[in-house]
Amino acid sequence: QVQLVESGGDLVQPGGSLRLSCAASGIIFNIFDMGWYRQAPGKQRELVARIISGGNTNYADSVKGRFTISRDNAKKTVYLQMNSLRPEDTAVYYCNSQFGRRDYWGQGTQVTVSS
Repeated sequence: QVQLVESGGDLVQPGGSLRLSCAASGIIFNIFDMGWYRQAPGKQRELVARIISGGNTNYADSVKGRFTISRDNAKKTVYLQMNSLRPEDTAVYYCNSQFGRRDYWGQGTQVTVSS
């Protein structure tokens, strides 16, 4: 059974930092491309950052220079380091894993940026 379990979401003030983690089980982690998506109330889910199995990364323009995605294949975990957080970063953040037609999602973790 495939499981993606996110953690690290919290309430943080503007300008603050958070690190999200996504622990995977039930997949051969190192061959999967991993990503973080987010969905704010009333908006569509959007890609935040993605890291492919080979390690290359890509980011949404809105988070470039502030967020960093990384992976630890030994721990089967993907991370999202979020710095200089803004109120518009408030959303539920979801972990995603993809390999071919296999596409899995976590349950999401809430990030709220507010003073």
